[in-house]
Amino acid sequence: MKGSIENKTKHALVTGGSRGIGKAVCIQLAKDTEYHILINYNSNKLEALNTLKEVNRVGGIGEILQFNVVNVDEVKKVLDAWNERNKDAIIEVLVNNAGITKDGLFMWMPQNDWQDVINTSLNGFFNVTNHLIQKLLVNRYGRIINMVSVSGLKGTPGQTNYSAAKGAVIAATKALAQEVAKRNITVNAVAPGFIKTDMTSELDEKELKKMIPVNRFGTAEEVAHVVSFLASNKASYITGEIININGGIYS
Repeated sequence: MKGSIENKTKHALVTGGSRGIGKAVCIQLAKDTEYHILINYNSNKLEALNTLKEVNRVGGIGEILQFNVVNVDEVKKVLDAWNERNKDAIIEVLVNNAGITKDGLFMWMPQNDWQDVINTSLNGFFNVTNHLIQKLLVNRYGRIINMVSVSGLKGTPGQTNYSAAKGAVIAATKALAQEVAKRNITVNAVAPGFIKTDMTSELDEKELKKMIPVNRFGTAEEVAHVVSFLASNKASYITGEIININGGIYS
């Protein structure tokens, strides 16, 4: 967790950190690191507070930050205000986890369903990362971890919008990694397959697990362990990589 700016309180920001994989990541980072955890949420303050409670329970320190990653002005306003209140702080780890699904066959897909999914995953990645990247470069140390999906690697029918969004973030991960590597900033992505979360709760798990070699859905905690490793010094020679965690369904 060493950075070049000493005596600064070091923070990790997790977008979409109130539920599911984001929540698990917040808790795991609190367990494994000394980072103060910034739990971003869009609308569900109660869930964000529950995540904060869990972070505190495992011995971590954190706070909640409300902004919609899609709204670039809101992102800037909230993060700038946070910086003003915390002049002795630096965000060293950014986990771009916020994302939504609006599944449907492409031929019947409303433009809004396409736009909303692209805006959240792809433009959300840009809005938050672009706002923080200069400070990371000055700091000469950082970890950017993008939550993508098996859908962005192999494509999933009924998820053309989601596959497009995550595929674009995968390409951006590889490009940005090369731009910032000399400043000790790594940029990686984690691509989960079927993970037990609210987002997959309506899927037919019994049927779908037949196509997964390990014969089960993964857990949010398993994904969080991978993210925590990538956020650590131990992963300093890994950059521009997409780490699959999908039980063998695709790699």
